[in-house]
Amino acid sequence: MNQLKNLLKQIDGKSYKGYKQIQGSYSFSSYELKIDYVQGDPFAAPSKIRIQVPNRIKSIAPAWKETKNRQIYSEDMIARKVASVLEKSHSNVKGSGKSGMVSIDEPKQEILDRTAVSIDGDQTTVCFTVGLPANGRRINGKEADKLFFTVLPNVIKESVLSIKDEEFTEFVQLADQHDAILDKMRKENLVSFIADDAILPRASGVSDRPMKEAVPFQSPEVNRVSIEVPHRSEPLTGMGIHKGIVLIVGGGYHGKSTLLNAIERGVYPHINGDGREYVLTDPNAVKVRAEDGRKVTNVDISPFIKNLPRKADTTQFSTENASGSTSQAANVIEAIEAGAQTLLIDEDTSATNFMIRDERMQELVVREKEPITPFIDKIKGMRDELDISTVLVMGGSGEYFTEADDVIMMDEYVPYNVTDRAKQIAEKYPSTRQTYKEDFGSLPSRHFLPQSVQPYKGKKEKVQAKGKTLILMGATEITLDGVEQLVDASQTRMIADLIMHLYKKGKLKKQQPISDLLDEIEDQLDQKGLASFAPFQDQHPGELARPRRFEIAATLNRIRTAKVNDIRG
Repeated sequence: MNQLKNLLKQIDGKSYKGYKQIQGSYSFSSYELKIDYVQGDPFAAPSKIRIQVPNRIKSIAPAWKETKNRQIYSEDMIARKVASVLEKSHSNVKGSGKSGMVSIDEPKQEILDRTAVSIDGDQTTVCFTVGLPANGRRINGKEADKLFFTVLPNVIKESVLSIKDEEFTEFVQLADQHDAILDKMRKENLVSFIADDAILPRASGVSDRPMKEAVPFQSPEVNRVSIEVPHRSEPLTGMGIHKGIVLIVGGGYHGKSTLLNAIERGVYPHINGDGREYVLTDPNAVKVRAEDGRKVTNVDISPFIKNLPRKADTTQFSTENASGSTSQAANVIEAIEAGAQTLLIDEDTSATNFMIRDERMQELVVREKEPITPFIDKIKGMRDELDISTVLVMGGSGEYFTEADDVIMMDEYVPYNVTDRAKQIAEKYPSTRQTYKEDFGSLPSRHFLPQSVQPYKGKKEKVQAKGKTLILMGATEITLDGVEQLVDASQTRMIADLIMHLYKKGKLKKQQPISDLLDEIEDQLDQKGLASFAPFQDQHPGELARPRRFEIAATLNRIRTAKVNDIRG
């Protein structure tokens, strides 16, 4: 501690680069400070530090990390506590640029496995980003002293050292409840569970917090399931969506897409008070949509599109600028290739000609001249041959009534089971469109070639996330606007680090199927943690959160320099 004080006095007023001298470890009374990275300029990316609090100072009960989820939820709670203290406190550290800035990778509504806080062995590590104080481009040692010896100790005191046991208890109990719900869902073949009294609408288009005065969700009686969960005196009840083909119908603005949005976000657990804390979905559910303009590389879209003019091959289809229907076909196939067991689709973000062709259009444009086999003609084959379920929002066509196993109608945000009524209507007005029942078709077994990842811009290697929906890989932009279940910029940073890891470690040289590559990535994440993919594993691991295999695959599939072979030839 005294060593750091003396160093700050010695470099006070000197060139900002003199801060490099303070990198290293320093012992404080309540924790160990590690300064891992020092910014080169007060206006540059801030510095990275870690604070390690030993268990003898702040005890972490074994029960709080007894299971993997309990540990993740406990770490999440600590990160939220630190972020809350930082939001309320003002450092009063003065200077140029980012001087005095102190931040942590703050969790949002979802509970994600993050590197912001880690509970390892006999200590708790908190990762901070800080702005080292400057006057112009000269070191302000006095303000730096205030930062390290007043501001940070107070933050740790008011957050990590002040957390009460009951705060941990609330989070670990929620972890147990989520585990119990998912276990029940697996046993009962449910793809989603939406609890009674859940609040599904969000405050606004830019806020993911619950809407005030929203209509609480209430399950239709025929869909209601009861789940015994720990730490509750009564069972949890709500709507269970079973495997198969499920339609969500209703008028515009009555809550169809709101329900689907809650289901698609249910692949991640949510905090207490979110309104969706008891809305859980099959972790292998993937939202697919049309995505005009995306690149498609060597994907077998023949189950949906074939017999193109000029005999273009759709078993190994590539394009620089996919249409709506082509992109949606590729998105479906790629999701299945990555291991999706449930597809989530909203007609509002789908290509109409991909979803349906009515009898009038079939008569005008005969089958021989239409290369697209619409989704409606494949949906049962996906269910029966591939055991893949579909949850589909549909407000514009009743043709899907015949195919559906269950039909839920949203009326002023209240769900009703109208399956029998939908089937009666389907019988009353029989479809006259031609249906083409055939096997779903073959699935690809592709692998990426090493030259897919080109991280060079000039002579520099760089893969960097820019927000939630953009990664810069060398001179190439990877755009992720259509990957709707990517919910946090920290997941995107993790994917960027992962891409560089694949390149540095030569992982793509193995030319293994994409599913095997994703398995290997997930195994490393499970066994060695997120930091094992970070550039400097023995230092600050960065602001990272775990993405799912599907968002990793979606990113790889959107690399415009990708080179992909289909193992089937």
